[in-house]
Amino acid sequence: MEGMSYRVTFVCTGNICRSPMAEWVLRHHVEQEGLDVEVDSSGTDGWHAGDEADPRTVAALRRAGYESSHTARQFRGDWFGQYDLILALDRGHLRALRSLAPDAEARDKVRLVREFDPDAGDDLDVPDPYYGERADFEHVLELVEAAVPGLLEHIRAGLKEK
Repeated sequence: MEGMSYRVTFVCTGNICRSPMAEWVLRHHVEQEGLDVEVDSSGTDGWHAGDEADPRTVAALRRAGYESSHTARQFRGDWFGQYDLILALDRGHLRALRSLAPDAEARDKVRLVREFDPDAGDDLDVPDPYYGERADFEHVLELVEAAVPGLLEHIRAGLKEK
């Protein structure tokens, strides 16, 4: 449909560490390029629904020059139609999302973030930094940023089809 935004969501477990970080990194890049893309995030579980992002996520984003503002929420099975691309942060999220998908078309929208990093090799999970330290959050940021060029390429191709 003409004039429709391309919609991307990132999904991790609780929606307070990895997915909000990925959301704000991609949001920054699509805004810089002036692309008509909406980016948000959610979690496979609802434990943290209503919470802000983990302060360590916010700190890592700010140190790298990104903005951040967030309220956690749980991904719902009836949301598949709202998105063009649903990005799981690890294989566990990928499985959970694909099992929620109502049909093959919805399942095909679910991809792993690191699939878009040509240097990722077989290690496609972004590790959960929740029980870690500052360095673990910095590592998540590096892994997400490494996937951004490939993601932008995929999104630009998707926008041409809209």
